[in-house]
Amino acid sequence: MADGSSGPEVQTSPHNIEAEQALLGALMVNNDVYERVSSILEPRHFYDPLHARIYETAARRIEQNALATPVTLKPFFDNDPGMAEIGGPAYLARLAGAAVSLFNARDYARVIYDLALRRDLIVIGEEIAAKAAAMDIDLEPAAQIEEAEQQLYLLGEKGKYEGGFSTFLKAVTDAIDVANAAYHRDGGLAGISTGLMDMDRKLGGLHPSDLIILAGRPSMGKTSLATNIAFNIAKAYRKGQKPDGTEGTIDGGVVGFFSLEMSAEQLATRILSEQAEVPSEKLRRGEMEEDEFRRVVEASRQLANIPLYIDDTPALPISTLAARARRLKRKSGLDVLFIDYLQLARAASAKENRVNEVSEITQGLKAIAKELNIPVVALSQLSRQVENRDDKRPQLSDLRESGSIEQDADVVMFVFREEYYHERLKPPEDDPAFPDWMAKGERLHNRAEAIIGKQRHGPIGTVEMMFDGRYTRFSDLAKPDRFGGGPQDFG
Repeated sequence: MADGSSGPEVQTSPHNIEAEQALLGALMVNNDVYERVSSILEPRHFYDPLHARIYETAARRIEQNALATPVTLKPFFDNDPGMAEIGGPAYLARLAGAAVSLFNARDYARVIYDLALRRDLIVIGEEIAAKAAAMDIDLEPAAQIEEAEQQLYLLGEKGKYEGGFSTFLKAVTDAIDVANAAYHRDGGLAGISTGLMDMDRKLGGLHPSDLIILAGRPSMGKTSLATNIAFNIAKAYRKGQKPDGTEGTIDGGVVGFFSLEMSAEQLATRILSEQAEVPSEKLRRGEMEEDEFRRVVEASRQLANIPLYIDDTPALPISTLAARARRLKRKSGLDVLFIDYLQLARAASAKENRVNEVSEITQGLKAIAKELNIPVVALSQLSRQVENRDDKRPQLSDLRESGSIEQDADVVMFVFREEYYHERLKPPEDDPAFPDWMAKGERLHNRAEAIIGKQRHGPIGTVEMMFDGRYTRFSDLAKPDRFGGGPQDFG
C-alpha cells in the first residue's frame, strides 16, 4: 500500500509506510545511507511488497558499485504491476523528492525492523493459540512449548521467523566472509581451533553448522579427547570486534557440554587432573603431596572463569537437549556443543526400532548445528565387530546403527590407541616373542591416532597424537619443525 491507503490488514498489522518511504527516498538521494542501514534491514522487513522490491533492487546495484537513483532504478520497474497501480515509476522520483534528513536514516531503519519483528510475533502468537486450541492428541503441550521456543529463539537471534530461499549472491558473500575471516585468523583456520595443531591442519578447525562424530571403543579415550578439545576452546575464548565489524567471539569459544554418562564432578576432575598434572585417582582419593595439592589449587583458580558449561542430566530427549542449547546461547552465548555420548540421548517419541531412534537423534543434532550455527561434536560408541579383526583400526561400518550417523555427519573421526590392544597380547617373559613384544610396546607407548574416516570439507587420513594416560591428556607429537624438541602441550 505504497500510497498509505488503509485496509483490513493494515488495522491489525503494525507498520509505518511513511518511515519506509522516507528511508527509500534518503537511500536514492545518497547511496551511502545503505552502509548505515544494511546491517539492520533486509527486504523482507518492509511491510509494503513494492517497497521491499525497491530496496532489494537498490541494494543489489549499490553492492555492485553502481548508482541507485530514480533514473537508474526506473527500467527495473517499468513493468512492475505494483508500481503501475500507483502511477508508474514516477513514484520513485516522488520518494526521492520527499526525502528528509539523511542522518535520520538509521532511526527509520530501526523503526521498520522493529515493526517487522512485531508482525512476526503476532504470527507466532496466533499459531501458538491455534495449535493449543486444536486439542490434537499428537501435539503434546511440552512439544508445542519447545516448538514455540525454537521459533522465538530464531526471531530473537536473527530476526527471522521462517526460512526460505536466499539468493546465490548472498551465499557467495557468506562464503567469502568465511574465507576472509580464515585469512586474517592466526593459523588460517576457517573454523574454531581444537588446540591440537595437527588436527587443525587436517580439519581446518571445527566449522559452524557441522555435525562432527567422535567415535571409539571403550577405553580408547574419546571422552578424554572431547574434554581436552572443549577445554582448549573455552580457555582460548576471547571476545572482540569481528572482521564484519560486529561484536562477538574472535578466538576460542563458549562451550556447552552435555555429559549424559559422567557427572559434572567427574568431568571437572578429569580437566583438573590434566591441568594440574596430578593423576585423577590421586585427586579422587585425596592422596596428594603438598606440591601436587598446591598445583590443584592453582589450576582450579585458573579454571574458575572459563566459559565451559556442563549439563549432566542423563537420558535427555533430543528436543530437550535442543531447547537447553538454545537457552544457553541466548543467556551466555554458545560457540561449540559437545554430547557425550550420542547413544545415551533419547528420541522425542518412542520408535519401533533402535535404528530409527538413532536416526532421529542424529538428524536432531544436525538441525541444532544449523539452527544455532555452531559445530556440534557428538561422541559415539563402536560395535564389537572391531574386536574380531586382526587390525583393530575402526572403519565407518563399525559405527553402531551406522547408516544415519554416517549419512548425517559432516566429519566422522575415530580415536584409536594400538597400545591398549598390544598390552593385552603380552607373552610370558621366557617366550622368544617377548623381546619383539617389548620393542613394539616402546614404539607404541603414549601414541594415539585420530582417524578421519569422513570429511565433507577436506581429505580423510590419520592424525598422530601423544596420549598421557596419567592425566588423560592428548597433545601434538614432537616434530623437528617445532620448537623445544618435546611434545607440544596445548592443554
